[in-house]
Amino acid sequence: MSADQSPLEEIRATRLEKVAQLKQLGFNPYAYRWESTHHTAPLQEKFADLSAGEEVDFEVAIAGRILARRVFGKLAFFSLQDETGTIQLYLEKKKITEGMADVPDAFNHLKQLTDIGDIIGVKGTIKRTEKGELSVYVSQYAMLTKSLLPLPDKWHGLTDTEKRYRQRYVDLIVNPTVRETFRRRAKITAAIRRYLEEQDFIEIETPVLQGEAGGADARPFITYHNTLEMELYLRIATELHLKRLIVGGFEKVFELGRIFRNEGISTRHNPEFTSIEVYQAYADYNDMMALTEGIITTTAQQVLGTLQVTYQGEEINLTSPWRRVTMHELVKEQTGLDFNSFKTLEEAISAAKGAGIANVEECQSLGKLLNEAFEQKCEATLIQPTFVLDFPVEISPLAKPHRSKPGLVERFELFVVGRELANSFSELTDPIDQRERLEAQAARKAAGDLEAQGVDEDFLTALEYGMPPTGGLGIGIDRLVMLLTDCASIRDAIAFPLLKNSSQVLKSFDYDQNTQTLQVEFTNGSIYKYHDVPEKIHHELKIATSVGQYFNTHIREKYGCDRVI
Repeated sequence: MSADQSPLEEIRATRLEKVAQLKQLGFNPYAYRWESTHHTAPLQEKFADLSAGEEVDFEVAIAGRILARRVFGKLAFFSLQDETGTIQLYLEKKKITEGMADVPDAFNHLKQLTDIGDIIGVKGTIKRTEKGELSVYVSQYAMLTKSLLPLPDKWHGLTDTEKRYRQRYVDLIVNPTVRETFRRRAKITAAIRRYLEEQDFIEIETPVLQGEAGGADARPFITYHNTLEMELYLRIATELHLKRLIVGGFEKVFELGRIFRNEGISTRHNPEFTSIEVYQAYADYNDMMALTEGIITTTAQQVLGTLQVTYQGEEINLTSPWRRVTMHELVKEQTGLDFNSFKTLEEAISAAKGAGIANVEECQSLGKLLNEAFEQKCEATLIQPTFVLDFPVEISPLAKPHRSKPGLVERFELFVVGRELANSFSELTDPIDQRERLEAQAARKAAGDLEAQGVDEDFLTALEYGMPPTGGLGIGIDRLVMLLTDCASIRDAIAFPLLKNSSQVLKSFDYDQNTQTLQVEFTNGSIYKYHDVPEKIHHELKIATSVGQYFNTHIREKYGCDRVI
């Protein structure tokens, strides 16, 4: 290895030399296609009863990635992995020489020019070795893709959690359980769609780019359309457009798709996530409870074959019916506080402090205080599936007032293992009431609330044409996948979770006030110098921990830039 090369660079250089050798020998190291007749898992199952030392004249053609190599003179054993599993390749010089008579020295080329990570195709018969390993007894092989970078050490695997998410493709190669998670995720979403379609719901796609974000309390991502010269938002919910479809005459609609919220990242939150929203005309939140149970239990039964789920060591019973309890009842159970008995907000705040509830001074109403008590004292206790009913109107701007409980709305949230999994309303259909609530939200937005939204005038116009009584439901797909695949973090349930751009993490910066130049160094070693930068930008950088998006949208596009390194 040269003094200025890292071990990884040395490996890559060696493999590039092998690419050149393959080309010189007439092999294409990056083939166009290969036709397989079988996959490894079905072969393992089909010949499970084959005895040690037994061989069958059953021709197969398979392809996959080399995970391990053992070479002994005129004999070699490779472990080959395809999408379904792994199988051993039994590579004997005599057999390959006969099967590839038109390729001189084919066996030695196989030994010398292949590496762990390469993708190859092989043809041969089936045999079980004396040691009991089912194998493809190879007669012919073809290099399909030469790998230039090595896979992680087979004994330690890819254990760096951040690297697993950042290089998910490597994670999928070396961790079969990860592939199984995303295979199961695909089955979950397919089962949900199938169930709803069997109930006569239809899926209709709604806009991702919206002129007014709405349908939830969440900070949106903002973008800009150059041709139309207008600012747009990535959707924070599909709700308002799906309701427009109900107004238009559809009675059962849903959409399963991506939602974008400019919020923090945690084990439960990713700024880009998947949800399904379902709307049914002439239904209320009681009907939505039955629908929620049907969706989840049917999906679990079809995908897992059981309603008994183990999540992070906790046994969860998904058998319906699930517990139904009001928010008031739960808060009273956990704290002893009866919010129906309080006459004033001050009285409730004093009692809440005595019960150990924090941040009570920030609550401007009894309803918000009730919700704060629920979130702090009750959520984590809801391990088994539980419908929490009847929320305060202050935190539910799109739900219908409760028909018998003033100050509350007909809303439920489903909790499992201490986290919200679904949210549902008897939807608000009164356009006057809806306008008042949206205008109250807009006032909060004007006062600086980044999660409050403005008034969607077109949606209000739609309501004035008349929307039938409607039940609405939203289910967090990522959290449902977490539950049904035993993932501790939402990042484990999303193939490519959002991560901080490692090449644009700020290391240091220097600002020259006299020349108004800004020099920024990133952790990847790159350094940029910007010209004619006002001091205001320098002050804003002082509070930046990562300048990825900020760097692109507010500096690079506005100020002259030289790359120093």
